[in-house]
Amino acid sequence: MTVVGPFGLSVRDQALEADVQVGLAAVEEGLLEATKSEVPFITEAAQHLVRAGGKRFRPLLVMLAAQFGDPYAPRVVPSAVVVELTHLATLYHDDVMDEADVRRGVPSANQRWGNSVAVLTGDFLFARASYILADLGPEAVRIQAEAFERLVTGQILETAGPTEGRDPVDHYLDVLRGKTGSLVAVACRFGAMMSGADETVVDVLTQYGERLGVAFQLADDVLDIASDSHESGKTPGTDLREGIPTLPVLRLRERAARLGLAEDIALCELLDSDLTDDARHAEALVRLRAHPALEDARRDTVCYAEGARAALGPLPEGDAKASLVELCDLVVHRAG
Repeated sequence: MTVVGPFGLSVRDQALEADVQVGLAAVEEGLLEATKSEVPFITEAAQHLVRAGGKRFRPLLVMLAAQFGDPYAPRVVPSAVVVELTHLATLYHDDVMDEADVRRGVPSANQRWGNSVAVLTGDFLFARASYILADLGPEAVRIQAEAFERLVTGQILETAGPTEGRDPVDHYLDVLRGKTGSLVAVACRFGAMMSGADETVVDVLTQYGERLGVAFQLADDVLDIASDSHESGKTPGTDLREGIPTLPVLRLRERAARLGLAEDIALCELLDSDLTDDARHAEALVRLRAHPALEDARRDTVCYAEGARAALGPLPEGDAKASLVELCDLVVHRAG
């Protein structure tokens, strides 16, 4: 058994492992090439998060999905570069919105160079992704545009919050389907499509990707509360500090409204207070880590991961499918 990539996927088939490793290495080269500029400062800023590493979750999915067609097809690697560049660009923007100090274990771009440079660097990455995308054909451009619209819509819905009468948990899951699920779905879709896989396989992998993407973000929600910065590479409780209600917080509020327990209501009041205060923020993290709402959020993560696994049912058995199934398990493992 070997391990592929920073995400920690174990692959038992040597040929599949070789294909994935070669593909991911080519993606890494493509990312560095795509983030070069004639202006050295732009290169430094654009490569800041590329060189910080990361799980390369989306490129890994492209490579695995491509196994259902021709994994050596010339458009597979560029499509993975497009998806990862798009993802990286959103991280620059997210860190500005969240006022995050750390990303992938290094100072965030906004912390290092300020908000304006971080936003513009994200825009630069979007531009480079579009440049590569243009060579992949009009259908790829349309798919990426639709996904990007969903991604931005999800971010807007998160910012605006649920409308009156809308269940906050349902609203949040809609946000994640757009904000995270859409791009993970594109990774799977591009891998299958660019490899020439059958249209039925493309559709199955697209559904799998969206469900896995939601599970992946739910696991991140749990990690944001449960882990320290060494484990996650990010400052714990960033969303908490900014008042962004992730699933553990939503499950807490749901429980407080349903049961009316004094300790739940008191914790909700603490979360509604000024969590820019370090002492309050630390107390909120400690109390949430011990609260049943965190376990509720873990169960939700498992549910979406199992949905992703179920979506794979129609695919032919083999090492590529087994690896996609294992990714569902790894996502659940991240959530504890």
